[in-house]
Amino acid sequence: MTAVDVDLTDHELYRQGFPHELFTDLRERGAVLHHPRTPLERTPDGVEFWVVVRHAEVQEASRDAQRFSSLDGPTLSPALDVQKGQAVVYADAPMHTRLRKLIAAGFTPRMIARLDELVRTRTDDILDAVVARGGEVDFVRDVAYQLPMQLIGDIVGIPEADRPFVFGITDVFMRAGDPRSELSEADREAKMIELYQYATALGAEKRARPADDVWSVLASAEIEDETGERVRLTDFQLDLFFLVLSVAGSETTRNAISHGFLTLAERPDDLAALRADPSLWDTATDEIIRWATPVTDFARTATRNTQLGGVDIAAGERVVLFYPSANRDEREFADPFRFDLRRSPNHHVSFGGGGAHYCLGAHLARREIRTLLEQVLARFDGIEVTGETSWMVGGPDQSVAVSLDRMPVRLTPV
Repeated sequence: MTAVDVDLTDHELYRQGFPHELFTDLRERGAVLHHPRTPLERTPDGVEFWVVVRHAEVQEASRDAQRFSSLDGPTLSPALDVQKGQAVVYADAPMHTRLRKLIAAGFTPRMIARLDELVRTRTDDILDAVVARGGEVDFVRDVAYQLPMQLIGDIVGIPEADRPFVFGITDVFMRAGDPRSELSEADREAKMIELYQYATALGAEKRARPADDVWSVLASAEIEDETGERVRLTDFQLDLFFLVLSVAGSETTRNAISHGFLTLAERPDDLAALRADPSLWDTATDEIIRWATPVTDFARTATRNTQLGGVDIAAGERVVLFYPSANRDEREFADPFRFDLRRSPNHHVSFGGGGAHYCLGAHLARREIRTLLEQVLARFDGIEVTGETSWMVGGPDQSVAVSLDRMPVRLTPV
């Protein structure tokens, strides 16, 4: 058994982004390594887990829900009992299958087409505001953060007047995971309760007075389950989905957009290539997602004694999939530390490694990332990062361990 001799839960390890040199070293030591018991904010007694760092094994564990359960949730700290089986990220089949079908029922072809149109409309509004401010903005806060949050507001049907309040709660919730934020775990829990209370009230409103949005459809959608019985989302399941969507859906897409912008701003040749040949966006979007890897890790629990990467894993042990490492694995990607707009094939695991838990929002996330960055390049010929970037580090127990927090830029219109 090969052990990790660095604490991968240490927030400072991620202060300037992912520790790719460390991940490279870990991949050389083995596909699956043992991490000693480590105390966490939400689990003071500590969590002992297996670290999966190579691409093939991340895919294998992701696609085998029989051996690797999601019931304990995606974070290093196991989920609360009340959460288990009540949201897609805390469920296994058949409940996971049922929840996924119910949620998919809300995303009808008409709704998807409408969301695709809203991506462009919201993008135009955001970039119009950049122009109105003279092009001097914080790209993370004023651009990248705005699009996914507004789209989530559109999906859920959050009234425009409520959005600053809801977005503010979400921001504090994510920021509280960083020890440098001066926010406590109690602050984080308080914001979680506040967001849940808002979700409960909004869900009740949608059930009483349905509107033309995904949330109203989800509030009344029914499917036939595996026994032939008609089922629908419970109020609690709907509220939990609101929490997952508000936090995970916004933070991950914001991450990818921010990283993508910074990466392109640092590579004038790539900017020129995308402007000269817009067809490159097909492969460039997935390369941005691979490069950024907005989700750091997801955890699973072994359901029985098994092996992964030649390592014996006992039933009940936590197995943590580190996506940034898998996305730089030399065994899968040629020249993995080169940003390549034309990379194909590109089997990145940023939306999960495949299987039942592949990200439900992958299509929408791709559309948001591509549309926003494509329009930035189309509308601004001057693209400059004007100051020091800073990072927010929630740590791996939050799954989104690190994200760009501030990025002052100057965008000069065409």
